[in-house]
Amino acid sequence: MIDLTVNKQGLDRAIERAKENNIVIPTFAQMRNPALIPEKIKQKLKNVGLWDISPVNLFRVNWHNEPTMQGGTYGGVNYIEFPSELTGVRARIIALVGKWFPTGCHKVGASFGCLVPRLVTGQFDPTYHKAVWPSTGNYCRGGAYNSKLLSCDSVAILPAEMSKERFEWLKQIAGEVIATPGCESNVKEIFDKTHELRETREDVVIFNQFEEMGNVLFHYQVTGPALDEAFHSMEGEGLRFAGACFTSGSAGTMSSGDYLKEQHPHLKLAVGEALQCPTILNNGFGGHRIEGIGDKHVPWVHNVKNTDMVIAIDDEDSQNLLRLFNTKDGHKYLREVVGVPESFMGKLELLGISGIANLLCCIKMAKYYELTEKDVVATVLTDSSVMYTSRIEELNEQQGAYSELVAARDYSEHMHGVRTDNMEELTYEARKRIHNLKYYTWVEQQGKTYEEINAQWYDDNYWTGIHDQVTQIDALINEFNAKTGVLEKL
Repeated sequence: MIDLTVNKQGLDRAIERAKENNIVIPTFAQMRNPALIPEKIKQKLKNVGLWDISPVNLFRVNWHNEPTMQGGTYGGVNYIEFPSELTGVRARIIALVGKWFPTGCHKVGASFGCLVPRLVTGQFDPTYHKAVWPSTGNYCRGGAYNSKLLSCDSVAILPAEMSKERFEWLKQIAGEVIATPGCESNVKEIFDKTHELRETREDVVIFNQFEEMGNVLFHYQVTGPALDEAFHSMEGEGLRFAGACFTSGSAGTMSSGDYLKEQHPHLKLAVGEALQCPTILNNGFGGHRIEGIGDKHVPWVHNVKNTDMVIAIDDEDSQNLLRLFNTKDGHKYLREVVGVPESFMGKLELLGISGIANLLCCIKMAKYYELTEKDVVATVLTDSSVMYTSRIEELNEQQGAYSELVAARDYSEHMHGVRTDNMEELTYEARKRIHNLKYYTWVEQQGKTYEEINAQWYDDNYWTGIHDQVTQIDALINEFNAKTGVLEKL
């Protein structure tokens, strides 16, 4: 459960800081349904850019933002449907679009879910504490951004081999940036650095996305309903919500699948990971290039018992498709040979590397279960290709200039040629095996208890109890806003 014990002194200081900086905090209900957001907030947003450092942008932490970089308010949920000409399967595949969050990534939502409960209880004192955001990429960006909007100091931690775009942006937003050794799969090194900070500095609060249940809460309460809304907005008779696939990362987005399975009990939920580091699939290890996915452990926040399938994606597929989707020759081949509609070409840039991996997971699930045009499989595009222009340049240097011939190879080998290998439909016993892997990271190394790891598996109320805390947290947010008086004065 999320600790909601109130620290009155810290809360009083947080309220004063919010007054000084005109901060109003949205509730989870408002993030889930922006129709609940006050009209005067919406009017302010019309003069604010999507990435601006303005407290009012806290109200853009949702999936309904108008898809514009300047002055947008709200509309329907942001999602796209992939044409079957591109996917090569009969099933209809949809994806929520992360580009239209502030920072261009949905991780700003997960970090909000972790920081705000501590802030409105006074456990995090913005006049003293620094928020530490350990991450394999976008989470520390979202955390540093939310910290800035909430007038909190931040420390961003991420692997040294992440794209240079991330580091350049973070240097402007975070109070401190720490690069740890290795690539996306070197999560242990990140944990070691956070442990060092915790032991040597009294002024830090660690928001570890792999264990923070605020991550779970955001995706269950906000991302899950957005996916369900997207499904219900689709045209077609007799559609079935057949499946949802999410690459693991921190496994926070998997919590949206928990929500979907409550609404659609027959839905299959799959977790994806890199073939080069098949921890869940094969207790494996290694380095890989699907940025934003952390591996070599099973995240504490992953409700493994509710997961039906594990799918491994070759990072060669996601890397080469990144070029196919973002080059003139790639577009020409997809349009003229594959038959992808011209109207869809502008949407290909909405897929970042992990988004491409998510799409491939959906394709593999559709092939495995032999899904039809009546079946819908959903995922999320965590960020967009904007985050990876340097990676495209690196691929051009390594492989030479792109051409239609290379495009033909990439589509044939890395998308059309995707098969149902390196995946497993999980039995009860297999799920228990994966869950048990948590012990070595979280109980032996990170201080979790034997009783709690068993509660995650055996106690039916463990996860639902966390989901249900949203009512109490929203009440604390409303009380916090009332005490600052900022909303009333707008």
